[in-house]
Parts: sequence; structure tokens; C-alpha cells
Amino acid sequence: MAAVSLRLGDLVWGKLGRYPPWPGKIVNPPKDLKKPRGKKCFFVKFFGTEDHAWIKVEQLKPYHTHKEEMIKINKGKRFQQAVDAVEEFLRKTKGKDQDLTIPESSTVKRVMTGTVAGFKWPPSVSEPVKDSDPHFHHFLLSQTEKPAVCYQAITKKLKVCEEETGSTSIQAADSTAVNGSITPTDKKIGFLGLGLMGSGIVSNLLKMGHTVTVWNRTAEKCDLFIQEGARLGRTPAEVVSTCDITFACVSDPKAAKDLVLGPSGVLQGIRPGKCYVDMSTVDADTVTELAQVIVSRGGRFLEAPVSGNQQLSNDGMLVILAAGDRGLYEDCSSCFQAMGKTSFFLGEVGNAAKMMLIVNMVQGSFMATIAEGLTLAQVTGQSQQTLLDILNQGQLASIFLDQKCQNILQGNFKPDFYLKYIQKDLRLAIALGDSVNHPTPMAAAANEVYKRAKALDQSDNDMSAVYRAYIH
Repeated sequence: MAAVSLRLGDLVWGKLGRYPPWPGKIVNPPKDLKKPRGKKCFFVKFFGTEDHAWIKVEQLKPYHTHKEEMIKINKGKRFQQAVDAVEEFLRKTKGKDQDLTIPESSTVKRVMTGTVAGFKWPPSVSEPVKDSDPHFHHFLLSQTEKPAVCYQAITKKLKVCEEETGSTSIQAADSTAVNGSITPTDKKIGFLGLGLMGSGIVSNLLKMGHTVTVWNRTAEKCDLFIQEGARLGRTPAEVVSTCDITFACVSDPKAAKDLVLGPSGVLQGIRPGKCYVDMSTVDADTVTELAQVIVSRGGRFLEAPVSGNQQLSNDGMLVILAAGDRGLYEDCSSCFQAMGKTSFFLGEVGNAAKMMLIVNMVQGSFMATIAEGLTLAQVTGQSQQTLLDILNQGQLASIFLDQKCQNILQGNFKPDFYLKYIQKDLRLAIALGDSVNHPTPMAAAANEVYKRAKALDQSDNDMSAVYRAYIH
């Protein structure tokens, strides 16, 4: 196919690395965002998202020419919403080409993922990406009170600024990789715990080329990952002793302590320079205790609980909250890019645990409120589907709301986030509030509803099964 001339304002299909083609528009980049060196590329703003990135010209195709082809091979809901956004844009502009400049304060975000098969893009040769996935955010929260101070981020190509508002945002300081790939660390990675979250994390670490050794309490869960190229560790101690950085993701404070302090546990494999990253959602006291014993043996410690669910874990779109050893946080850069879309560094050990419990407290309370609204609609003779349709058109519209409600209406409570774990997090969040004499009445009320659902044998179902507490 002959080369097509592209220019500012053109509508295009943009292909970024392992992500599917997506409709966008060639726009002006922020004035402080330099164009990557090397092959010719354009700055593209993608429709249906807030995402934008530099895309090499050979990874761009004219929108109208390939529209029908793309629609045939991609039926995803988000994809269709993006196409609808393009058509709405065309209707509004009525054929007039308008400049869609991205505000300087915008954050570079990962392209929405979906499944596109059969679309052949010409092969391209590019230099290996040495620093980062351009759609992965690193947020480093400063303890300083001075506003408008910039901090060096994990890579040389990103900078993080704290503005007068006190919030943090990320901007590209030099140039960002244009093919979305990740250069894996040459460090040996260990991973302990292959539950709903851990399984997706390990899968993505392997896909991105990391060398991974796995261990799980029930060894059978390791088999699939061994087939994918992982190595098998016989005990947590063995994994830690043979790896440079070992991650762990288990269910609760007791499991986290047992993993470290128990027979053939993590602590037995720790020696000077060994690194341990706990991704479990636990309380600050637990993570502080674990940090102390790891460091006492000469090890390095980072807490890094994750916000998300099984699907986001599988998609490599988790949000990672980290605290502790800043150098270790930086050493984990390629791993965090493989497993997540965003990383926050929150300072000293304990801060990530506290923040994670607050996040899950909000999520758990919201889920209980959704269930309460659906059942109230039912008993008052209102359509639950109509309630969902109304909510999806309002300010509360979200993927979380839509998916959980749809699952409830279909009676599908297959676990994406175990009910027993969200109840555990609510309990720990309430205890956190009590420790600083701060009332948490909404969380306490939600916790009671989840406890009732657990009493109805819903523990191993999805958190949305809290709905059943209202109908029994």
C-alpha cells in the first residue's frame, strides 16, 4: 500500500505497541513536550479516552479509509464508544478541521485496551525502549510544604511536579517511548502467592520478559506459569535466596506474617541486599513489623498494595501504592509497568497500607450502597435495569458501577474481588479510624451488611454478593 500523507488535524487509527488500533486525531502536543528523536511521528489524541501519545507514522492509518474494516473486527463496548465520539466530533465540526490542542497539565495515560484480531500493520524497526512505558504513571508524593517543586521521577524521561494545589501530575520531560514496550529488569524476580491478583501479575511479568520464580501454598497453581516460562521455588525462603527482588501478594495480615516469619519463610532467605516487596492489603502495624524484621537482616523493604480486581490484574492495569525504600521502588520500575497503569510512591512504610485501606473503604461502602439502591428499587416496584440506565447517564457513571450492577441483575457473583476480603479491608479501615479517634460510621454500617452476607455463605463470592444480604 502506498504511503499516505498525514497532517495536523487528520483523523487516524493509531497503533501503539501491544495495544489495539484506536481512533484518534493528530493534534498539537503540549509546548514543553519534545518530539522523540528518530523516525517521523505525530502526537495523537485518542477518542473516548483522555489518552494521548507520540505515534510513529508507520503505525498510523487514515480513519475514513479503514473505518469499516476496524468496526468489523472490533465489537468491544469501549471501542464502539470511541467510534461514536469520532462521529459526534464530525457532526459538530461539520467537516471543518479544528485544532484539538492538549492542555499542558494533561497527564500521559495508557491507551484503553481491547481485542483486535486480523489487522496487519507493517513491521517496523525501532530502538529498544530503555526507560519506561509512556503510558505508565509514576507519582511521587513529596513531604515538603513548598509548592511548585519538581522531583526527579523513576526515569530520566519523566518528571513529576507538585503544583500549588498540592496534587501531583506527571509530564514528559524529554521524550517518551513510542511503541509502548517495556525493557524488563535484568534482576531475578520472585513471586509468592498466585491468587486472583497474583496470577494476573505474574502472567504480565512473564509476558514482558521478566525472569520469574514462583511459589504458592497449593503448588498446583504454579503449573500454568511454569509452562509459560516461570521457574518453581520449593519454599518462600528458597525463592528469596535465589532472587534479587521477591514480591508477595497474600490475603490478610496473618497470611502476610506467616509467609515472612513461618517455617521456611521469607525471613530465612533474607541476607544483605535481598529485596522484599509486600503487595498484600494489610494494616500499617503489620507492614511496619515486617519491614523492621526484613531490614534487621540487611534486606530492603517496600510495601506496594494494589488497587484493582482480577480483570485489571489480568489486563496489567492495576494501581500500585508504594512506600518504604525509595531506591527499591525505582528498581521495581519495569515490574510495576508490566503489572499496572499507575504507581504512587507515598513515603515512609505504613502510608501505602493506610491509603489502600481508605481506598477500599470507599469502594466497599459504595458497593453496599449500590446493592441497597437496587433492592429498594425492587421492593418499591421500580425497574432495577432502569435504575442502572439512569445511573449510567449521570455523574456516578463508571465501569465499576455498570459491571457490578449487570452482574447482580444476571445473578453472576463469580469472584473478581472476594467479598471476604473487602469486608476484611472495611474492618481494618474502621480500626484505622479508631486509632486516630476519627469516626467512620458509613464504613461501619457497610461492614455490618458484609458480615451478614458472610453469614449467608457469600464469603467466596464477589463483593457484589453483598446484594444478597438485602434480599434474605
